[in-house]
Amino acid sequence: MSEVETSVEKHVFEADVAKLLHLMVHSVYSDKNVFLRELISNAADACEKLRYEAIVAPELLGSDPTSRITLTLDEENARLTIEDNGIGMGRDELVESLGTIARSGTRAFMERIEAAQNKDGAQLIGQFGVGFYSAFMVADNVDVVSRRAGTDKAWLWASDGKGSYTVSAFDLADAPARGTRITLHLMEDAKTFTSRWTVEGIVKEQSGHVPVPISIVEKPGAEPVQVVDGTALWTKQKSEITTEDYTDFYRGVAGQYDEPALTVHFRAEGRHEYTALAFVPGSKPFDLFDPDRKGRMKLYVKRVFITDEAELLPRYLRFVRGLVDTADLPLNVSREMIQESPLLANIRKGVTNRVLTSIEKLAESDPEAFAKLWENFGSVIKEGIYEDFERRAQLLALSRFRTTVDDEKPRSLSDYVKEMKEGQTAIYYLTGDNLAQLKASPQLEGFRARGIEVLLLTCPVDSFWVTTAPDFEGKPFKSITQGAADLAGIAKKNDAAAAASAEAGVAVTDFLAFAKETLGDAVSDVRTSDRLTESAVCLVATEQGPDLQLQKMLQGAGRIESAAKPVLEVNPGHQLITALAGCPGEDKTFREDAVKLLFDQARVLDGDKPEDPRAFAERLTRVFSRALKGS
Repeated sequence: MSEVETSVEKHVFEADVAKLLHLMVHSVYSDKNVFLRELISNAADACEKLRYEAIVAPELLGSDPTSRITLTLDEENARLTIEDNGIGMGRDELVESLGTIARSGTRAFMERIEAAQNKDGAQLIGQFGVGFYSAFMVADNVDVVSRRAGTDKAWLWASDGKGSYTVSAFDLADAPARGTRITLHLMEDAKTFTSRWTVEGIVKEQSGHVPVPISIVEKPGAEPVQVVDGTALWTKQKSEITTEDYTDFYRGVAGQYDEPALTVHFRAEGRHEYTALAFVPGSKPFDLFDPDRKGRMKLYVKRVFITDEAELLPRYLRFVRGLVDTADLPLNVSREMIQESPLLANIRKGVTNRVLTSIEKLAESDPEAFAKLWENFGSVIKEGIYEDFERRAQLLALSRFRTTVDDEKPRSLSDYVKEMKEGQTAIYYLTGDNLAQLKASPQLEGFRARGIEVLLLTCPVDSFWVTTAPDFEGKPFKSITQGAADLAGIAKKNDAAAAASAEAGVAVTDFLAFAKETLGDAVSDVRTSDRLTESAVCLVATEQGPDLQLQKMLQGAGRIESAAKPVLEVNPGHQLITALAGCPGEDKTFREDAVKLLFDQARVLDGDKPEDPRAFAERLTRVFSRALKGS
């Protein structure tokens, strides 16, 4: 060994490596587990390079043609070893591959990172060897022994990452037959990486689909146990994959134990090539509406896991689980650079289109299965109506709604438009907190009496998308709690109260004027209604601005200080209104109490409480007392 010892070459880093590694650890990688992914990725690349070189030089494979990666755990000595039987490196390649960061210089490295943030495809891992240097996040010393395939020399590269590294010849008897062996001398707080449970979990999650089998040796001298077989389900032909295979894979990638409601597996070819495998879960995830919840689509590059934060689908499809694998993206130094890649934008568009198209096909081919999917995720998909302008028409056509025609089985807008009444020019809707409240809403009465269908919208998101969706098939959306109903020109009432809804007589007109004067600034107007057939009064919003439900939501969220003054609509044919209109004018106190009680009644019917509960109780007491005296 004396000859080996005297041939040690010491190289002093030109750059401040400590500062460089600090930048990498704190700015490039947010998760220390990623070091294993990077080292396995390098090992898999080495195996792939050997495979290609062996096409023209098959002797490089010798008597060991099968690629493999082996992880050896040594808890006693706090060491983790990653070994491959790939192409390997000679002395010059070691210096070139593992010294690039140092020779580039810290300043130049930082400048290139900053420059790459505004450009696509800066392959910084390949240029600077950052993937390998992630090992220093968990190790205070790293030894690399490598032997180039087809050569009879092995070399040792060693460094503590603090300013220098050494390169020396290594005894062939202890070196790999070919390939590279990286030994990490783990830091005190990184000894958990000698635990099989920890390492196996990381390998399966982050590198479970690299094209090379991966085995773990639980302790030195033990038999290797294969944990990854080197095949990726999504690379197989769909004809070779069973439903059970898809289900098993879905359960692993989604972390759920149900069966997928929809499986989307395709390969895009042409200008950009990638494979996507996506699943719509069969049940609703518990955190579906968590404001901090992100998508669950994983990004792979050449079967190597990169990130699950690449936003491969829009937020309104955040319930979809799966992955995208592409060879066109580089293993970039930061996830931010990957995110800003135009290629990723194209992949996102293609995968989104395919998922939505598959959901549309499910709606046509299996309405029952689609109905269940919509029940679970419809409220999320509808977010896309106001978030995704490009696909708004597609999402509206895909959406289903409970209506006054069928409040149990949701219907499509296409069905609604086909069955619109003669003279009807708008799609009417009513928003609220729950279906029972909506069905009891007085604003529905006139529409129900004329057989006009109304969408019953109970999801919070409904109050927002209807304000941004201008129309569907040329029919605008109109809230039945906003503005004039204008029902007279659509259809005649089909109930016995139709005759009583004729134009208000003089007494009713005078009473409405008195009511408006009495309520003052509490309302913007008091008028007769053609939307009421059973109730005496109701509230509606003015023509301009949000409808009643959206006003409540905005006010509750602190987005507006107070709601706009509503309009009090009065049913001129209701017996209570005609009776009050006929009360003697000198009984002013009673009439004022009655008007304010009518206003409070309208608020209660709308799901609110009286504005002044004490005043409400006092008025009610006075009205009861008057009625009792009269009896």
